[in-house]
Amino acid sequence: MSETLYEQVATFIENQVRDGVYRPGERLPSLRRLSRQLRVSIATAQEAYALLEDRDLLEARPQSGHYVRSEPARPPQPPAISAPLPQPTEVRVSDLAMQVIQANDRPGIVNFGAVVPMVEFPAIAQLHRTMASIARRGGAKLSSYAAPPGLPELRLQIARRAVDAGCRLSPDDIVITTGCQEALTLSLRAVAERGDVIAIESPTFYATLQTIESLGMQALEIPTHPETGISLEALELALESWPVRAVLLTPSFSNPLGYRMPDPARQQLMEMLRRHDLPLIEDDIYGDITFEPPRPRAVKSWDRDGRVLLCSSFSKTLEPGLRVGWVAPGRYLEKLKHLKLVASMATASLPQMAVAEFLEHGGFDRHLRLANAAYRRRRDRVLTLIGRHFPAGTRATCPTGGFVLWVELPRQVDALLLYRQALEHGISIAPGPLFSAKRRYRNFIRLSYANAEGDRAEDALRTLGELACALAGEAGR
Repeated sequence: MSETLYEQVATFIENQVRDGVYRPGERLPSLRRLSRQLRVSIATAQEAYALLEDRDLLEARPQSGHYVRSEPARPPQPPAISAPLPQPTEVRVSDLAMQVIQANDRPGIVNFGAVVPMVEFPAIAQLHRTMASIARRGGAKLSSYAAPPGLPELRLQIARRAVDAGCRLSPDDIVITTGCQEALTLSLRAVAERGDVIAIESPTFYATLQTIESLGMQALEIPTHPETGISLEALELALESWPVRAVLLTPSFSNPLGYRMPDPARQQLMEMLRRHDLPLIEDDIYGDITFEPPRPRAVKSWDRDGRVLLCSSFSKTLEPGLRVGWVAPGRYLEKLKHLKLVASMATASLPQMAVAEFLEHGGFDRHLRLANAAYRRRRDRVLTLIGRHFPAGTRATCPTGGFVLWVELPRQVDALLLYRQALEHGISIAPGPLFSAKRRYRNFIRLSYANAEGDRAEDALRTLGELACALAGEAGR
């Protein structure tokens, strides 16, 4: 898609900042002067500056003008590529996962353990008003089952938005689910059976491990780089060595690493799947939460024979309580519709109708700009506090999207002990062993920064750092 005029102006200013024409802390041209310089309207100049504010490149100071933001503190170094044992294993994480999930719901907890979005945005209030209006209007559609594949108006809006991820989908290609978790579960059931081996990135989201566990399947953990994703060389070797039935990945801002797989690697992955005649379950729930546009292309966009099952939802971009997810299952469409029908009959009609109407009337992209800028600022702040308060040698990822940081602590720090101590101080975190079928990553934790704002959150991170320093044998920093 070609850039709009205000996006071209924003790119021009951004390049000037990167070339050193304007340095951190320096004042940029006024709106009137910029409009004269570039021969654009003042409104266009204003839109360009607003976009650069969203990108966190500049800040507006009342009665003064626009200034280049000061450079953020240097983030910690990222962890090394993971090195799990290359053999399938049964999964046993559900008991620990349930403990962590329940701890996140304690009253008064400072919650770095649950990956939930901010809901204090204007768009969320608008969504609530839309839902209330639909409920008042009533009608037969509201009172009936939205049987698989789900409401056509919502599937239409999803198909239109799929173009941003490089995918050409029709509404008939899509099945509505109750959240992304149901989409992933149904996809696993569509492509594999009890006892089958599923190749996954390592570390990986514990709910994915729970699903594999509940279905009686085995997980084969593959080494994964914290910035570029799963090792394709290690995956190729695993596919040649073990009877892998499917691959399940989150190529865009994975949980917990937050990596973004480069496009050439996505294409290479797609070719590998074709050679081995394997399906890919692609979890794209964080794809829209990107700090460095454009939005990543889904691996599904290179799929020519329907072997990719693309899963997502609106739980992270809008509100988790909606429980509106979806899957584009390719060649497994009919089987997945049947599985959805027998698993839960239908996803609730009211939230489907509300999301469809919200998307149709626009504003979703403006909401994403506002939300993603806020999440980026919180990521930077949390990384700064980690560098300031955590033990020497702590490493952390610096994702370019999503909500989470993967933090490697010194080897002396037991993440499970740190988790229990943090709870005693009213702080929730997710310990590393949750993210491995073999309970690896004992000195790692995952932190969610989506709601890490304000003095209370900063005090909690300081306390968490002090606890980690004590476990590492340091006096504190």
